[in-house]
Amino acid sequence: MTDIEQSILFEDNHILVVLKEQNLASCPDDSKDENLLDILKAYIKEKYQKPGNVYLGLVHRLDRPTGGVMVFAKTSKAAARLSEQMKTGDFEKKYLAVLVGAPEPESGKLVNYVKKNAVNNMVYLCPQGTEGAKLASLEYRVVEKKGAYALTDIKLHTGRSHQIRVQTAGISHPVYGDMRYGGQNAQKGKLALWAYSLAFTHPVTKERMRFLAPPPEEAPWSNFDLAAATKIV
Repeated sequence: MTDIEQSILFEDNHILVVLKEQNLASCPDDSKDENLLDILKAYIKEKYQKPGNVYLGLVHRLDRPTGGVMVFAKTSKAAARLSEQMKTGDFEKKYLAVLVGAPEPESGKLVNYVKKNAVNNMVYLCPQGTEGAKLASLEYRVVEKKGAYALTDIKLHTGRSHQIRVQTAGISHPVYGDMRYGGQNAQKGKLALWAYSLAFTHPVTKERMRFLAPPPEEAPWSNFDLAAATKIV
């Protein structure tokens, strides 16, 4: 349990805020691979000597190759209140991404409609009105440019599967390492997408909370000033 305890950023009787490592599934899926939700349930069961099944609510997800901050609910009431915040926009998720090239303009909003193909687990841009299409909206801002790459701050307005990857690839500036959506335009390597900031209102105390976690100090992140990029003004 030591490893997972080092990943915990905050814990009380209502919520559990953790740092998800890259290439770890957020929750159980068809692969049957190890996943963060089950790891945390085992941690709670052992630490608090809980009998029977442990409740832990999955409030939101991060794609398997994406690392960063996540919050889980330790009670159904907390889960319901956090889920409601996601609907009302009170739940703020911000990401850093290293993009191939810098978008023009260097700040703006991307609004698309996307549809997921469950067979190949791919998400595609599609016209509005397409059956099963969902609105995908985000704001972006280029923070720093180094050579062929741009460190970009992204704020999600919707939480669609693979959203950032699909939308940035759609403007020909895929996320570094995203061969899946960027194809030959993407540099081969670990996906450079990181959920660095999570803000929400505590479901019980009503305190406004924000958690920050910079990306790992490794390429391509190490080419940029991450301290400045993850500073909340």
